[in-house]
Amino acid sequence: MVTSQRRSPGGRERMTLDEAEAGLVEHYTGLVRLAYLTLPLSLGRHRRVLTAHGLVQCALPGFRLRKATLRVPAQRPGPERQGAAWVRERVLRAALAYERRPRMWPASLPPPRALRPMLPVVWGLRLFPRAGGREEIALGQALSGLSADVRAAFVLSRADQLPDAQVRALLGAAGVGHPDRALRVARQLDAPAVSAAQTLLRSAEFTACSVQARPTDLLRRRQRFRLAWAVTAVVAVGAVVLTATGSTTGPRPPRPAAVAGPVTAANLVRAPLSEWADTARVDFTAWPPRGGRTEDRGLLARALATWAKPPRGTRVSRTPGTFTGPPPHGTQLLYAGEVDGDAVVLLHDGLRTVRYSEPLSPGGHAALGFARTDGSDVTTAAALVVSRAHGAARYLTAPWIAGAQVRDLLRPGVPARPVRVSADGVTEPLSGPAAQGACDSWPALQLRSSARIVEKHAFVVADLGGLVPAHLTYTPLPGRGVPARQPREATGTAALVSWARTACHLAELPVGVREVNVWDFAEQALPEDGGRAVWSCVRADTWRGPGEAGVRFAAPGAAARAVARERSTAACSRFGQHVVASAGWRAKSGHAYLLAAGSRAVTGIEASGAVRASKKGRFLAVRTPANVRAQVDARLAGGGRLAEVGRSTDD
Repeated sequence: MVTSQRRSPGGRERMTLDEAEAGLVEHYTGLVRLAYLTLPLSLGRHRRVLTAHGLVQCALPGFRLRKATLRVPAQRPGPERQGAAWVRERVLRAALAYERRPRMWPASLPPPRALRPMLPVVWGLRLFPRAGGREEIALGQALSGLSADVRAAFVLSRADQLPDAQVRALLGAAGVGHPDRALRVARQLDAPAVSAAQTLLRSAEFTACSVQARPTDLLRRRQRFRLAWAVTAVVAVGAVVLTATGSTTGPRPPRPAAVAGPVTAANLVRAPLSEWADTARVDFTAWPPRGGRTEDRGLLARALATWAKPPRGTRVSRTPGTFTGPPPHGTQLLYAGEVDGDAVVLLHDGLRTVRYSEPLSPGGHAALGFARTDGSDVTTAAALVVSRAHGAARYLTAPWIAGAQVRDLLRPGVPARPVRVSADGVTEPLSGPAAQGACDSWPALQLRSSARIVEKHAFVVADLGGLVPAHLTYTPLPGRGVPARQPREATGTAALVSWARTACHLAELPVGVREVNVWDFAEQALPEDGGRAVWSCVRADTWRGPGEAGVRFAAPGAAARAVARERSTAACSRFGQHVVASAGWRAKSGHAYLLAAGSRAVTGIEASGAVRASKKGRFLAVRTPANVRAQVDARLAGGGRLAEVGRSTDD
């Protein structure tokens, strides 16, 4: 074994294969964990486990480099640690490559690296890491929707406890374009749920090296074996016939190109009935097919054909930013049944959920609806609108939903009433808010998850007109001497009271909203003993990424009113945790005031324009003439400045 440390003439140290192998063997579990959590979640747990092991095992250089290979000198002593760092960089570079598709590469195919044969290979079994309970769900929620470089930065900094400088250097060496941004986003994931997830990552129970084995779909496997034997027999017979009858002197006919067949009712993916309870990916991919017509090949074929090429007269709708291309291989069947006079089929391809419906009586036209649903989780994949008629909607609830209730958001003191749910998971018709006129009621669906995945977990979703209801959350007022509050489920008393002031304005949001959070960021004492007003920031995030924020001001004895609104912004999210806003207010005496309030990091507020005033702290209240306009800026504890919501810093 070569153990000496040598330097090249250029000053770089040489890495031997023996050193790299020693580092790989010593840190094999951590390297597999890094690859497993960096790989795209769309691969599924089974493929991610095998791919992670394959990437680590292929990280060693070829045997032609057994003598030595050049590397940059590390600042950590010891050949084994240096070898581990060198192998970690190679593993990370390979895992990040899985999200870098070449231009014009079909989205339905895995990246080129995934098409290469790579050990280990498992036939006839599905491998899953051991379930980690609620911490595993929290980890999946924290990492869902993040890019691969941010996931890698999270694992390196939180699980492996590497210094920030080393994480930046490692990400840069692995080809990440903006390692500082990736580390900053990963550092902002400091919610209590993520803290629990960190404990899970460092535990011996949850590791991609300790897996459970289950059989694949045995019936489908038998069908595939029969099909493979039939194809082999046909090819063999064809080869014999061509050999016997072909001419040796004539030109050889061109070889036909292999063309993948279309998606059919027979090759739709069907998740096992209990997979949702045995996987950490609790989303639409864990939904088993339900409904009375899941075996109706004719209905499924019509749904797929309409999706691929909608006939004339088909009513097609989609949420903004949703691709309406044909179904790819791997499309999953979620539901097929009859609801309210229509035959309905729900399909999911990993990025989109598609609803197909056709009238049971002759004379009508089919309808096709597309909704973007990538990166869903236990709450945003909890229900789908399966039917909407006469101002009422029926929901298809997820298999992990153990109970459903409906409550009026405008009446926080009224208890929620139970909802009847069929054996297939379809709810009774639930009335929605009035499309026009006064807003006197806003029904929302309160769901409870099964104890098999998480205990005592209830949450609220609301129908905003799309295929997927929006998840409603709440962030309470900041406390004294405690870390910043994080969004929580909108089921508590304070959350319901805050949502009662906000629910009527959900109608102003566009279709395609994934989550809406109400953040009560400040409570201000009003001048002239006017009571206490609450400032709230309402943040709506869409499935495609961009979100919008609006600030609402609620004074005692008056309805909450909107005072600011900003689109395509990070304000009021975990990437925009500082906020300041202003509003005009009139006291009972008739005097007009300019009020302003900021979040917990604000140390001073300044008003400019028609009103000039300055005040230390988070609040400002200055008497002004009626109907004057002013601009407000804030000073932050870290020394920066912040413009009020609705006005960019360039104004």
